[in-house]
Amino acid sequence: MIKFTVITLFPEALEPYLSCSMMWKAREKGLAEFELVNLRDFGLGPHKSVDDTPYGGGDGMLLRCEPVFAAVESVKAGSPDAKVILPTPVGEIWNQEMAKELAGTLQISVTPARHYIILCPHYEGYDERILSIVDYKVSMGKYVLTGGELPALIIIDSVVRLIPGVLGGEQSAEIESFSDGDNLEYPQYTKPYDFRGMKVPDVLLSGNHGEIAKWRAEHSGRIS
Repeated sequence: MIKFTVITLFPEALEPYLSCSMMWKAREKGLAEFELVNLRDFGLGPHKSVDDTPYGGGDGMLLRCEPVFAAVESVKAGSPDAKVILPTPVGEIWNQEMAKELAGTLQISVTPARHYIILCPHYEGYDERILSIVDYKVSMGKYVLTGGELPALIIIDSVVRLIPGVLGGEQSAEIESFSDGDNLEYPQYTKPYDFRGMKVPDVLLSGNHGEIAKWRAEHSGRIS
């Protein structure tokens, strides 16, 4: 049995798909379990804020460390071995081999259950320090989506359908991996400056836009 816990700001967007077709079948047969966690429940202050503006300037808002870490830690409190998956442009292109790895199709035994936590980013992106708790960074391809909910469903669907007993027939042909090559965005940070000893690079607080631009150019394309 495989369990997926999805941390998202929009659980209502995921539930319909996970309650129909093969996902429903997998759930009914006890082959897969789906849990939806609302990131807003871990937000800060009276308005349950989960985002803030990026250090160094720029458009958009970034997910903050505090609510994300708290949400993941709440899940891991009852399942410490759960692995965290983050849909992100800096990840490896999602492919059939990765789906097989997560499904464990080469190991028929499903005891103990595999548990994966999928974190759905939103807004402009996320604080770079969130990557420190991520086990799998995956990309859906060379395009941009509004949030991580669709990638989460793609990951879940492609893994669950590989579980023996879900489809009831032969597995579909494997899909070749996509090749990468596009430049990746520079790391970004938001408040707080110092989170568990992980500090924002001082250049982003300098106010020197020339140095900030230089730092960002130097760090573009780096896979953290």
